Amino acid sequence: MRSLYLFLLLSAPTWAAPPRPATLASPNGQLTLMVETTDRIRFSVSYAGQPLVEPSAISMTLADGRQLGRRAALRRSQVRTVRDSIIAPVAIKRRLVRDHYNELILQFREKFDLIFRVYDDGVAYRFRTVLPDSITIRDEEARFTLANNPTLYYPPVQPRREADRFHTSFEELYQIRPLDQVPDSTLCFSPVLAAAATGPRVVITESDLLDYPGMFLARDGTGLRGVFAPYPMAEKMVGGDYPQAVVTRRADYIARTAGTRTFPWRVLVIGQDRDLPASDLVYRLATPNRLGDVSWVRPGKCTDEWITDINLFNVPFRAGVNTATYKFYVDFAKRFGFDRILLDAGWSDVNDLFKIKPELNVPELIAYAREKGVRLSFWTLAATLDRQLEPALAQFERWGVDFIMTDFMDRDDQPMVRFYQRVAEACARRKIMIMFHGAFKPAGFDRTYPNAITREGVLGSEYNAWSRKATPEHDLLLPFIRMVAGPMDYEPGLLENATAKQFQPIPGKVMSQGTRGHQLAMFVVYDSPIQIFSGNPSQAMLEPAFMEFLGQLPTTYDETRILAAKLGDYLITARRNSDTWYVGGLNDWTARDLSLRLDFLGPGTYTLTTCTDGPNADRNPVDYQLTTRSISRTDTIPVHLAPGGGFVLRIERKR
Repeated sequence: MRSLYLFLLLSAPTWAAPPRPATLASPNGQLTLMVETTDRIRFSVSYAGQPLVEPSAISMTLADGRQLGRRAALRRSQVRTVRDSIIAPVAIKRRLVRDHYNELILQFREKFDLIFRVYDDGVAYRFRTVLPDSITIRDEEARFTLANNPTLYYPPVQPRREADRFHTSFEELYQIRPLDQVPDSTLCFSPVLAAAATGPRVVITESDLLDYPGMFLARDGTGLRGVFAPYPMAEKMVGGDYPQAVVTRRADYIARTAGTRTFPWRVLVIGQDRDLPASDLVYRLATPNRLGDVSWVRPGKCTDEWITDINLFNVPFRAGVNTATYKFYVDFAKRFGFDRILLDAGWSDVNDLFKIKPELNVPELIAYAREKGVRLSFWTLAATLDRQLEPALAQFERWGVDFIMTDFMDRDDQPMVRFYQRVAEACARRKIMIMFHGAFKPAGFDRTYPNAITREGVLGSEYNAWSRKATPEHDLLLPFIRMVAGPMDYEPGLLENATAKQFQPIPGKVMSQGTRGHQLAMFVVYDSPIQIFSGNPSQAMLEPAFMEFLGQLPTTYDETRILAAKLGDYLITARRNSDTWYVGGLNDWTARDLSLRLDFLGPGTYTLTTCTDGPNADRNPVDYQLTTRSISRTDTIPVHLAPGGGFVLRIERKR
């Protein structure tokens, strides 16, 4: 596969000392980057003349005391313009990804480079070292001095009694405060969004995170600074239902790595509300596909039973982790067009993937699923998978498994980041897709390893079983913040739906806050090439028309457009798969009436199928309406969104 590159290097590569400070504009001229190379290296960013990021220091300190970026001697610079197109092997937002940017490369005599890129939708920079042998990095200075005291949307790490502050599942609610009111002691994980009173939003995150710790953020005066987990020197296994390795002692450095390499991009995604949910800047910055032919990567929809605790009814068997139950799930998947079912935690001993629960006859279940054209997928505990990696994957391959989940990493220090790469590569050798739970954000990993098809790193549906955290307002922050960093496994589809007053967290009879339409819309609005249905199949069987509509929704798209958006309030997303458009809308607790224009359609007539909030959805959020009619691109579609509401439209061209 080849991409077309057009390099405009001022007619030829031009090496000369840049003006001080050096400036670089985005292709459309709206964003301007300024880089100072005096005693310190600092960058700043403005949008249409409005300061967004004021001078912010960049440096990297090695264990031997060298400080790359302080009193650095600039040797030469290169400016280039790139006009590129990326063909995505797994089309999450779009099949053809436009990759246009201007780039500034600064080379220093201390044998390191700084690479800056300015896109129409953001700015990024990274270190590149050209040092012999291996190096030890004591720390990296990544500062983001934000102009005009913006409001910060940030997920704070919650302290754990048994672990240090760098252990987290990366699943928290967003706190919303002016920057100067964020406590200095707060550590948050990225992405973080900064919203000034005027001008565009700024999402701070990273890309191409390989063999290096992930970036946390903490307030630093009028901005944020990167914080990196020190290298683990000692660990212990912490017990409980899901044992995991906890760091008990850390080094005074953050990474040991090759002396010649590139480092993760520090990324500022910049745009208005309508720009952020469709952003693929993090994807564009990542290392291209390392796996070669990935035609065996098969996106689709999957069932899961963990959230509802296999609480089936209207079945002639005792529901649980047993063969009869999973045959029922296979039949359900076949009936409504799901590609695979997931056997979540409990199918084996969490500490031994070969110690299968006696009530479960896996060979019999595999044969049954194969006959129905449905695949099996399996949950694993990360510590166990790591210990049994090759024999476990060999068994999954023999079983015909093409998708597994691993869970409870809860760290992003350098060895844990290496774990993701090691597991993705091992799975790829056997043509198995992998989903990470208890995981940090993707940070472009899904481009480098397309079989790492989705991951958690999000407070999603499961929290309805024990908390009130997964509110419609929370759901309306995720596409503007977390989803900017890559696909996320929220696991929508709960069929017990409640108002804020009605909602109760009840294990086994899990309900969601908001309407049925809200749950359905997540399948369209949220990026995840494998979408997991978390509802109760016994309930679903009572509503075949709704489930048939849900079952026909794709999970990859040739094109994505944002029709309307307001951070935390509402989002309307239109996506095209082949000739069919799907429009999903999510709403917060405020009822709204919208009119949708269809001018993104081509000429001709279309069949419109809608699933919208019903007239009583404000009192009984289970209420929805399914309708079908003919339309054309000149029509306007009125849509009522109930409190916590949502809708999905399917628009098919008539033949």
